[in-house]
Amino acid sequence: MQTEETWAEQFPELFAPGHWAWGELDVRFSVEEPADELISNVHVICRTDGGIVVCGNDLGWRFLPGGTREPDETIEQLVTRELLEEAGARLTGPMTWVGAHRADHRRPTPYRPHLPHPLSYWAIVAADVVVDQAPTNPDDGEQVTEVLVLPPSQAADWLEDSPDGVMGPVVRLALAMGLV
Repeated sequence: MQTEETWAEQFPELFAPGHWAWGELDVRFSVEEPADELISNVHVICRTDGGIVVCGNDLGWRFLPGGTREPDETIEQLVTRELLEEAGARLTGPMTWVGAHRADHRRPTPYRPHLPHPLSYWAIVAADVVVDQAPTNPDDGEQVTEVLVLPPSQAADWLEDSPDGVMGPVVRLALAMGLV
């Protein structure tokens, strides 16, 4: 079994410290699982018969389906809700931990009052899903305009062609871990 250090050697760009200017966040990726109450966001590497589910929105962002935790929401409830909203998908199996971006917030207050602050984690899990409807696109959420199922390497390439490009390397890590 590989350690955090060996994964970091294999994927230095993913594990290097970074800054997400759009959210005023200093980030660093890790495969260690944090305490549940520190997880504010989850994205899912959705495995289907045809490949990996990826999404695009009306702002030009490309991403794995997922999003921000609501008050008193469990991780499974968050994933179930976000998969439906962003990909028209539903879980068909258990979630497997991949890793998380540790986010140190520079803003003085949390994005939403119920979210952990000044430290939170943006988790990545892998899971089997089925896409069986259009995204629900709630009015208060981002507007998903594209849901694609791509072979894993192609999904990673497609995700890297996004303003932040952080999800492509995560898919490549999951491939190396044997999770996709």
